[in-house]
Amino acid sequence: MSELAFETGGLVEMGVTGQVSQPAMRPNGYVHWPDGRADVLPGMYGITYNARVGDRAFGWAGDHVEPGVSIANADEKADFALHYLTCIGNEATVVSGLAKGATGIVTGEHARILVDFEADVLDRMTIGDTVQIRAVGRGIRLSGYPMIEFKKTSPALARGYGLREENGQVICPVAMELPARIMGSGAELNAEFVDQDLMSGDRALMADLGIDTMRLGDLIAIRDVDHRFGRSFRPGWVAICLCIHGDSVMTGHGPGILTLITGPADKLGFTVEKGANIAHTLNIRGNA
Repeated sequence: MSELAFETGGLVEMGVTGQVSQPAMRPNGYVHWPDGRADVLPGMYGITYNARVGDRAFGWAGDHVEPGVSIANADEKADFALHYLTCIGNEATVVSGLAKGATGIVTGEHARILVDFEADVLDRMTIGDTVQIRAVGRGIRLSGYPMIEFKKTSPALARGYGLREENGQVICPVAMELPARIMGSGAELNAEFVDQDLMSGDRALMADLGIDTMRLGDLIAIRDVDHRFGRSFRPGWVAICLCIHGDSVMTGHGPGILTLITGPADKLGFTVEKGANIAHTLNIRGNA
């Protein structure tokens, strides 16, 4: 086993901002279960007081529940910069409102950027508060492994992965493995932008595979997929991802899985370790 080194000396660090979003719903309010039943459920955007990384991904009376604070920029081009430049593990600072000066950490990218703050900070925040992120990580590389590509990886997250080298292969601890066949909505999207949902409609399968124990912030492995330019099936490749939002009742949807690392399986491997969650590796919260 030998020591791994990330190339971080040339990374550019920039400030990007967004505002805390108001929760949003479809015009009729309903989301539909696979059997046709309809519910009005909370989920995306806003300030979520009782869901943080480390908490369960399944079992909420909600749909696509986003942990912590969801932020966006009203200017479309500026919002693209917020999405593309921000990396998981970047520091975020509240720069307006009653919580001004409080710091948090970026934990995900969905339709909004997701930021974790301590509970007392959430109590002082309101819709419209501005949050500034010190965006750094785009272009990060692992010395000696040019075929392994990193996405949305801050230097803090790079250290937090706990990567090790064994017999010429980089090994990443993950909380669980997902079969490529259950990956759904988001396959059509650029892997640099937003997540892909696993399809959780078959509840018996979720239980049989142990997927229903997934937690927000878990690191996830998927075999036989290539996430360099999109999200495609490719035998002999691997993707390491992050669970960033909760389950969904809609067909083709489920917990959100954000791409972090991808590469050929002879260079990138993984081991299943139940504690592989950014709540621990980024020291976001005690023993969640």
